[in-house]
Amino acid sequence: MSVSLVSLWTNVRRRLEAAGVDTPVLDARMLIEAGAGVSRLEIVTDPRREMSAEQVAAVEALAARRLAREPISHILGRKGFWTLEFAVTPDVLTPRPDTELLVETALEFLPPEKPAMVLDLGVGTGAILLSVLSERPDVVGVGVDLSEAALAVARANSEALGLNGRVDWRLADWGEGLEGDFDVILSNPPYIATAEIEGLAPEVAHHEPRLALDGGADGLDAYRQLLPRIRAMLATGGRFALEVGKGQAEAVWALIDQAGLQPLDTRADLAGVARVVTGRKREFLLG
Repeated sequence: MSVSLVSLWTNVRRRLEAAGVDTPVLDARMLIEAGAGVSRLEIVTDPRREMSAEQVAAVEALAARRLAREPISHILGRKGFWTLEFAVTPDVLTPRPDTELLVETALEFLPPEKPAMVLDLGVGTGAILLSVLSERPDVVGVGVDLSEAALAVARANSEALGLNGRVDWRLADWGEGLEGDFDVILSNPPYIATAEIEGLAPEVAHHEPRLALDGGADGLDAYRQLLPRIRAMLATGGRFALEVGKGQAEAVWALIDQAGLQPLDTRADLAGVARVVTGRKREFLLG
């Protein structure tokens, strides 16, 4: 029996819906595009096209992985973020739209049309730092991660985007041993409380790297380690921005103060969740 492009898409979409996938329409389209080798335009303009047995089998193989709740980014090996596309593997956290707020904040903090240095602690794919560098040709960066596998992904992404010459990738524990006066320091650290991880969506709990998720008993362990090092590496007049989990902004604000840094503001994502906390070095006035 022949299978048309639209009937294959409909079948995949319905099964994804039944499996509880959040975005079945979008995911079905992307699986069809990748498996059958067709474009979005072809799906719209030629929906009755007959699919070959090989195309159907390829789509079914990808759909089976998505039905098992493997992230679409892992299946396709890529994810869009900011205005760019990044390679993604199971060794890194999939970039999320909420995190684009860190990029926006960094671009606001960077001095206009002046050379500057940006540090990203816990880079994963490198999406945050590379997005900033793509917007500011006068900026250079240092990206740090504890995972060699994650750094390999970040390096590959920087090479693909033509940004290798402006970024230095370092293997370190939250910048330990790193020296420098950075104008902007960014981080999206692990902030999920250990006991809450298994309750997350299967795509996250069973497929994302635990190292990028687990924030300890209260989700705040990484901030306790990060903040003293940020204080040591921040240039005079520099700023930092940290992504935080839902309901954590006030606690992180207090940790910033305890570390001898000055909190500046809290910024909400598109859903209205306090997502980024910013700060700087304290300014001491001589009386």
